[in-house]
Order: sequence, then structure tokens, then C-alpha cells
Amino acid sequence: MAASLRLLSSAALQTYQPRLPQLSPLAIAIRNNTNNNKVQKNVYGPLKDEDRIFTNLYGRHDFRLKGALARGDWYKTKEIILKGHEWILNEIRISGLRGRGGAGFPTGMKWGFMNKPSDGRPKYLVVNADEGEPGTCKDREIMRCDPHKLVEGCLIGGRAMGARAAYIYIRGEFYNEASALQVAINEAYEAGLIGKNACESGYDFDVFVHRGAGAYICGEETALIESLEGKQGKPRLKPPFPADVGVFGCPTTVSNVETVAVSPAICRRGGEWFASFGRDRNRGTKLFNISGHVNNPCTVEEEMSIPLKDLIERHAGGVIGGWDNLLAIIPGGSSTPLLTKKQSEEVLMDFDSLIQAGTGLGTAAVIVMNKSADVIRCISRLADFYKHESCGQCTPCREGCAWMQKMMARFVTGNGHPEEIDMLYEITKQIEGHTICALGDGAAWPVQGLIRHFRPLIEERMAEYKQKKTAANI
Repeated sequence: MAASLRLLSSAALQTYQPRLPQLSPLAIAIRNNTNNNKVQKNVYGPLKDEDRIFTNLYGRHDFRLKGALARGDWYKTKEIILKGHEWILNEIRISGLRGRGGAGFPTGMKWGFMNKPSDGRPKYLVVNADEGEPGTCKDREIMRCDPHKLVEGCLIGGRAMGARAAYIYIRGEFYNEASALQVAINEAYEAGLIGKNACESGYDFDVFVHRGAGAYICGEETALIESLEGKQGKPRLKPPFPADVGVFGCPTTVSNVETVAVSPAICRRGGEWFASFGRDRNRGTKLFNISGHVNNPCTVEEEMSIPLKDLIERHAGGVIGGWDNLLAIIPGGSSTPLLTKKQSEEVLMDFDSLIQAGTGLGTAAVIVMNKSADVIRCISRLADFYKHESCGQCTPCREGCAWMQKMMARFVTGNGHPEEIDMLYEITKQIEGHTICALGDGAAWPVQGLIRHFRPLIEERMAEYKQKKTAANI
């Protein structure tokens, strides 16, 4: 079997692949236009089936190598590698791909940081698969149902930055995902697709899976590197940045699973094709998680910049009780401030639109709350989570998260005074921007969003508690 699989890394791979779609008129316009700002659409979504990158997102087909080949993975990978790192980086830059892990940093620029003259140290690609953000469940679907896309993406991403190997740091609870990923890696080694002389290209590249212990803080890139080295998962001070001193003291780039997994499709179909989706600065397709009070919770691949309301109603069956029953939406995972019903009707699901609305795209994990939800209790639960997951290295986060958790617990019952609302808001501002990593920011923003949009509700609950207490005393 190994011998037959090895043949698949040669030109014979082409016989297994479907014909790729032609560029759309907009993609051709982008290719012919040096200024992408002049090429703009007005309507975003729904995404056509032929434009989907993750074609086995729901696990309906074989996740192994044979099934991956039938879906177009590992197609002309050797040719892509032989075109060199500059060509790969150029396609990634043209695509407008931004990091899908939450920060949204331009991927072509980030990967290009590694292209400095070698000083003798090996370079590494580290894939952040420590998906611990509440509400986020996109990367696990890739690793469980389409793992070969990630393995191939590691090879192409590694070639783009001249890396020696890739380390996939996966969340400890993801047992099934880690198993499927390891099966895919073993198959790729047997077929000669990775390892020594990967895809018969003359490029040597290894892929390793490292299972974490389930700490949320290890989703931060420098804490992940510390954990990978066998140390406590606590963020490092920067500089030096990982591109200079990363894992094992060597140049390292840390990228999200989805970011790495889409790179083969971009290289095969062209950066112009990927850039034809979404608005300027918000290009491409994106995996969205929709959970909470919706009729059909799901993970779906859609075009960037799709309206939030359209995304929920088209793919999640709408809000339970109808759109008028909507209370609030957290648009990008638990660390982003919530949106009101009115805001949710206006925003587009991309980086810029959500920032203008006072929140962020984050991991694009949409959490819907209808009027049956106790929004104060929901945000209090998030405060519990961040207090528990703080590594304790930075005083503002260590102490501030505990204070927020205690105050939010009292606000749930109404056991507080109106002036304490401003006090709590001030605490969040003292945490935000004063820590080594962004966990403090992520803990503060949900509370800020609650106070910004639901302050009257908090005050009303405090007034009710005071009345009950007075009546009981009487």
C-alpha cells in the first residue's frame, strides 16, 4: 500500500482531481486592476458550492487520503513548491488573507517576516490548534473532517517561510481531532507527500502533533511556544518576537489552523480568486460558528462581509422566536463585546464593519441570545471563565479578573449600588491594554459591552433587589 500511495505524489495525482473552476469576472477585474479599492461589490453571500474550500466540513465523506484526493487536495502541490517561496508569498499577499485566529494580521506580511538571510538556526512553523475560545468550534471541524487540507497547508506554508518542520499544537480535549490528524500525517508520510523529499520536490519537511493540557492561555502564541518547550504556559514579553526568537530559540511563525488550511486553495486557484470575495481589507471566505438561541446551530463557510442577519437567517434557521425576539449577539467569540438587535441588523461580518460597531470579528463565533436569556448572567459566566483561565502572571489581569467576577456575580442578583457600575467599568479599563497578552482585554471587553448597552437593565435589577430587601426588613 505504501508503494502505491507514493506514486500519488507524482504527476499521476492529476488524474484524481476535478477540473478547477474558472475565475469569476470580479476576480479577473481584480487581477487586471492594480488598485483593489476600485473593484467593489455591494452584495456579499451566499457562497457558491464550487467556491467552498472546506468541502468535507460536516464529515459526510472520507477524511483519509483517498477521499482528500478525490476532493482536490494535494493537486499539483509539487509544482507549487517548486515555484518557490516568493511566488507563494506573492499569491498570499494578492489574496488579501488575514489571520483567522482573531487578530486579523495580514498573512502574507507575517509569513514574509521569516524570509531573512539564514543565520544557521532552523525555522519552524507552529500551527495554533488550541481552540479554547467559548463559542468557537471551526478548527476542530477542519482537523476532524478535512485534516489533509491542514497537512498540505503546513507544507506550503513551511515552504513559503523556509521552515524545517511544523508543530501542530492541539488542544488536549480534542482527542478525536488529534487522532484524525495523526492518521492524515501518517498517510502523507507513507505517500511521500511530506518528510524527506516531500512530493519529490527536493524539499524536506516534517510535521509533528503536540497535544496540550487544555489551558486557554496556551492559545496565545508565546504561551503556546512556552508550553511546546515543556515550560509553564505563560506569555512571553515581546520583543523579541517569535519571528526572531521563537520555539527552541529559533525563528518561528505561529498561524491559526484555518489560515494555514486555506493556503493550498489560494495557491491553486490564485490569489485573485480568493480576493474576489468580501470587501477590501476583508477578503476571502471564512468559517463562521453560529450557536445559542438559533433553530439550527452550525459551522458554515461563507463569504467575508456577509450581513450578520443574513448569515443567521440563511444558515442557522433564524433566531428562536423570530428576529423580533432577539436580545443581543456576541459576533466573534466570547472575548468580543456584544451587539444590540439594532446593530446586528446593520453590521457586516468582517473586521472593519465590526470594529466600527465597537466590537470585533475575532474568531467569527456568533453567539445569539434571545429575550429568554439573562444577559447579565451570561456575561457573568464569561467573567467566571476568564478568572479561571488567567495565568496570573500580570497583576491587572490576575487581580482584575477576580474583581470583575465577584462584582458580576453580585450584579446577577442585583446586590449592588448604581455607582458600582462605573467602578466596574473603570476596572475593565485598568485591565485593558495593561497586560502582556490579550487575555486581559478579552476578559474586559464583554463586561464593557454589557455596561455600554444594558446599563438600564443592571440598574433596574439593583432597584428591584433593594425593594425586596426593604420589604423583607419591614
